[in-house]
Amino acid sequence: MLALGGLHALSFSIGPLPSWILPFYQITLLAIACSQIMAAQSLRQAFGRSYWFGLGNFAVGVYWLYISMHQYGGMPSWLAALGVLLLAAALALFPALAAAVWQKLRPKHNSDAWLPRLLLSAGFASCWALSEWLRGTLLTGFPWLNIGYAHAEGMFTGWAPLVGVYGLAWLSAFSAAVIAQFAASKDKNQSPSSAIGIGIAMVFGLIGISLPHIAWVNPQGDPFIARLVQGNVDQSAKFGPAMGEGIERYYDLANLDAKSPEDAPRLIVLPETVIPVLQNRLETSFWLRWTELAQRHQANLVLGVPMDRGTVDGKLSYTNSALLITPQTQPQDIINSTAAYYDKHHLVPFGEFIPAGFRWFVDMMNIPLGDFHRGALPQAPFQLPEGRVAANICYEDVFGEEIIQAVQGRPGQQGASVLLNISNLGWFGDSWALSQHLQISRMRALETGRPMLRATNTGMTAAIDPYGRIRAVLPPLTPGVLDVEVQGTTGLTPYVKYGNLPFLIWASLLLIMFAWRARRSS
Repeated sequence: MLALGGLHALSFSIGPLPSWILPFYQITLLAIACSQIMAAQSLRQAFGRSYWFGLGNFAVGVYWLYISMHQYGGMPSWLAALGVLLLAAALALFPALAAAVWQKLRPKHNSDAWLPRLLLSAGFASCWALSEWLRGTLLTGFPWLNIGYAHAEGMFTGWAPLVGVYGLAWLSAFSAAVIAQFAASKDKNQSPSSAIGIGIAMVFGLIGISLPHIAWVNPQGDPFIARLVQGNVDQSAKFGPAMGEGIERYYDLANLDAKSPEDAPRLIVLPETVIPVLQNRLETSFWLRWTELAQRHQANLVLGVPMDRGTVDGKLSYTNSALLITPQTQPQDIINSTAAYYDKHHLVPFGEFIPAGFRWFVDMMNIPLGDFHRGALPQAPFQLPEGRVAANICYEDVFGEEIIQAVQGRPGQQGASVLLNISNLGWFGDSWALSQHLQISRMRALETGRPMLRATNTGMTAAIDPYGRIRAVLPPLTPGVLDVEVQGTTGLTPYVKYGNLPFLIWASLLLIMFAWRARRSS
């Protein structure tokens, strides 16, 4: 089960496997794991098998955290490896809990009838998907490697605007469970009743294939050209003596001439912390160059910079922010924090804030700017002539329930027509983290019906359309710019309107039915 879980971790990124095979691969491996869990003779055995599967899945799936802690954080290799293993061990408790609850609720004796067998699979899917939701919600949440992300394309993709990534996780787990039941029953004269579950899973898939024909959203405004800048500045140089060279590289890339006047960018986007110094620690002349760049191109700039918010309770308060520089912005607007900006809300534990009791762990890493102030939720999108652009920073886009708030809009205001993610994944080298994050952004575009622009330091810098399709992408670890046409959208998908509530009701009701039926049969 440990090796099976490790292989399952390949489901979440384009690279080791081609994109089209990921949903089928993920369901197949989960079905194999499910067959072992369903064959367990005790709660302890079900818990253990699922735990080992989860441990392999998470240890391999987030191996790139070792790079950030050891290579860039300066932590001893053994301690960095132990940190990854301990995190994986904690995350594995969630699928193990799902298997244990399912084993506890299932009837003592299996029935040959189709309905109990169908509820057995639906109960498993509900337990698994609800555990994914718990993992993404408890404490600060860590929904990375949610099985739904393997379905950014495939037969279930069309369900994303209705039920979100957790709903896709339910569909995936249900499909795996019915396959596992069918495989286990083919030699026991139970295939006809088990085949009903296969048929229902196929119906879900056929509906998913047809759902993209529904126009949940409509184009808004005129298309415009956005320039996404990827500097590929090594993480060890971003905060060191060579910091100025990295900033200059980004300036030169952003300042490139367009191929023609028609191709001139109206929006130029640079990654997270491209300026790694508090905005009021820099001279007026420094910001004058950037405001003049915006004036020269008659374009709006969005770039990542930590911003000084003064003192709170006698302590310096600063934010990880996306700063908007328009052709009318003046250097003093930036220095005095009167320019438009977005402050990151969902902070990274250990990287951007220190959980209680873990100061000693952070002190062992040489990572600067480790205790940010949290921005509000929601925040108004940037109001640009081209549309309303809602920024999110780094792994914030893994929390779909927060992203939809920017699309819903605040009372009396319209929501975003374009989503924008700025990230610096240079902490994780040339690893799966880059393509895993791209899959996550694709899911947010699918859920919201909004185009998603991504500007990253090392990759994957990309433009994603409202249907989750990658319009264009820069090769990772390569400096360059991506000039791409963007079309904003308006209208709300069902997921934007109702969030995770339909999924939670559906999964909970099926779990209650499963438990009631099991108790009645017992």
